Parts: sequence; C-alpha cells; structure tokens
Amino acid sequence: MTKSEPLLDSTEPPAFEIINADGKSSAVLVCDHASNRIPRCMNDLGLNPQQLADHISWDPGAADVARALSELLDAPLLLSGYSRLVIDCNRPLQSPESIAEQSDGVTIPGNRNLSQEHREQRIATFFQPYHQAIDQLLDARRQQPTLLLSIHSFTPVMKGLQRPWHMGIAYWHDQRLAERLHDVLIQRGDINVGYNQPYPIEDAFDYTIPVHGEGRGLASAMIEIRQNEIQSPTLAREWANRLALAIQGIAADRATQD
Repeated sequence: MTKSEPLLDSTEPPAFEIINADGKSSAVLVCDHASNRIPRCMNDLGLNPQQLADHISWDPGAADVARALSELLDAPLLLSGYSRLVIDCNRPLQSPESIAEQSDGVTIPGNRNLSQEHREQRIATFFQPYHQAIDQLLDARRQQPTLLLSIHSFTPVMKGLQRPWHMGIAYWHDQRLAERLHDVLIQRGDINVGYNQPYPIEDAFDYTIPVHGEGRGLASAMIEIRQNEIQSPTLAREWANRLALAIQGIAADRATQD
C-alpha cells in the first residue's frame, strides 16, 4: 500500500455510524470501540481471527448496549466504524496507544514501523471524521440540555487479576454526573459498580470525555460494563434497560432543577 492509495474503498463502511441523530433525549451516546473491523488493505494487521475477536481489538458487547440504550432513551448515538487497533478513537494522538504496536502482550505487526505519512492517513480517514461527527452532533444541540455518555466494556481478567465490578462509572474532573449515576445504580444492591474503576479518565489515555464532554462544559461520564455480562444481544439489552432507568431518572431530576 502506498500513501496515495485510499485506506477504504467505496464498498467498505464509513469511519463512523450515526443512529437517531434527532433523538429527543438529553443523553448523547458515543461508542469509541464499537467495531473490530479492519480495512481490507491492511490485511488484518497481521493478526488471526481469535486476536481480532479479543478485547485488544474492540470493546465486545459495547455497541449492542449502546444501540439498545439509544432506542430505549430516544438518544442520538455515534459509533466508531473500525478497530481501535487501526487507530484508537479514545486516545490522544500523541499517546503511544493511539496506533498501538502491541496490546495486552500481543504484537500488532501491521502497526510496526509506520511512517508519519501513514499515521496521518489513518488520522484523516478514521479519527478526524469520527470526532468531527461528534462535534457536529453536539453543535446542533447547543440550545438544549445534554449529557454525554461514552459506552465501553472491559475484560473480566487483566494481567491475571480478576475484576470484581459488574460495571464502572468514570469521570475526568467533574464528578457530578458519574457520582449520581453510581449512586442510582447501586441502590438495588445487586451489582458491584466501580467508581473510577476499572479505569479512571486520564489526560494521557482518554480523549472523548475530556474534549467533547468537559471540554464543552457538558455533564459527562464513561460507562464500562464487564464483557462476560454482555456476551449476547439479550444480555446487552438487559444492561441497557438498567442504564436507561438510571439515566431517565437523572435527566428528570436535572430538568426539575433547571
């Protein structure tokens, strides 16, 4: 592949998918790691099908939760169209994990020794269109209350350690929405909800919430669900139902206060 050749041909899906752009909910949903798709020209980045199905390539189940939640809330949803291994849409471009040469001990052959030109081509083809679409969606909603929620999933075991949380709610600097969501979700007492666990939002590792959420002064939070909890569309919808009830309650409270 040369720099002059496009990374996507006309028969391949675009860099992002937008669902229900005119949804009436105060919630706007994004899913940064929705897909494990690799452009045909990249030859699966030198990985096998098992590796591409693993968490290193995407957030399994997250897109199913996000789609169901969009329907339940009547909320707009933006989903990334390609694997985080092509370029990670939730990493600052200066991060070594933006185009990872290895992930969870797995070497990514197709990402090694990339020229600056090829990096820029991935940024222009995948990263920028996705984030421009988020910007456009949020720009169109400037006159209405908006909560930004980023939907992710996490592996049950990392570096040999079991993760006890069924789900986690994370924030950057402004913890108000995350705190409220956490408090509502633990009320039933039947799930372990991490607070800034299994991951906090950090400048070095996160892009979407710092830039599109708090960067715009929006109430925002990252939602992480353990992957074994959402292994099928049916399970994903059950979690979406739980989240929808919590988000609807919080949105109603905010409307009353405004």
